[in-house]
Amino acid sequence: MSRLQVVSGKGGTGKTTVAAALALALATEGKRTLLVEVEGRQGIAQLFETEALPYEERKIAVAPGGGEVYALAIDPELALLDYLQMFYKLGGAGRALKKLGAIDFATTVAPGLRDVLLTGKACEAVRRKDKQGRFAYDCVVMDAPPTGRITRFLNVNDEVAGLAKIGPIHNQAQAVMRVLKSPETAVHLVTLLEEMPVQETADGIAELGAARLPVGRIMVNMVRPAPLDETALRLGLDRPPRKAIAESLSAAGLGDTRRGGGAERLVEPLLEQASEYAERYSLEEDQRAVLTEFGRPLHELPLLSGGMDLAGLYELATALRKQGIA
Repeated sequence: MSRLQVVSGKGGTGKTTVAAALALALATEGKRTLLVEVEGRQGIAQLFETEALPYEERKIAVAPGGGEVYALAIDPELALLDYLQMFYKLGGAGRALKKLGAIDFATTVAPGLRDVLLTGKACEAVRRKDKQGRFAYDCVVMDAPPTGRITRFLNVNDEVAGLAKIGPIHNQAQAVMRVLKSPETAVHLVTLLEEMPVQETADGIAELGAARLPVGRIMVNMVRPAPLDETALRLGLDRPPRKAIAESLSAAGLGDTRRGGGAERLVEPLLEQASEYAERYSLEEDQRAVLTEFGRPLHELPLLSGGMDLAGLYELATALRKQGIA
């Protein structure tokens, strides 16, 4: 299992939710996981129903078996101050630069530098060890930018090529890339069983592969339950047993079976609903087949009818554990 788990996906697929559930799933049986946010949206805090995350590693949840989930919202400006102190020992001078707006200017005009800082902080957590030589975290999960930007975000070496050919920035970028392109890292893509997210997943896999970044698993989120399989749907719609349906409705107390009775009036709306479901089922099966062709491990997470809350997050984590994610 890779120690840095990067989670990306098309906007609206629930990648932050999946990243959080993955962190919980990995933090089992006493393991420690760090969940990292890089986009400044405080989505992790909302999911775990806690206050906004500061720029520090803070425990936010306990996983089954006593494992712990820590979270960190990386602020690029503060990360740059850390960087200046680490490599240049600027200390108070760095804070003075922040007051003058120089830090904000640097991270805004040099987006490559910003990505080095964000990915570098996550990679530092992956490599960090305690005084006994043990890793500080068993796994680090990064809630990364969407699929359309993930390859450029992770491929920081190309981004900083125009900024620095040598020196600490160059060396830092190289160290980050050694982690990101190693077996220590896996980039997971979150999708839905819909054409556009699946196409963006296909594009993401191709771009990551071209950049020699390690593609991990495909996470299919918000999968609806399938009360009927294809065979049952075909039989029911080709030769709909109207009389039997009306009798079943009547037996359930939904009107009687007399001509024009309540049960009989419900049959056509139910068959229309079944037809709509059959169409959706067929489309979803087509997209599932496309995802299978990518040859990556495929995990499906259920659509939670009650909406997403902390209990739902633990439910998704359990689903991932059952599918062998941890």
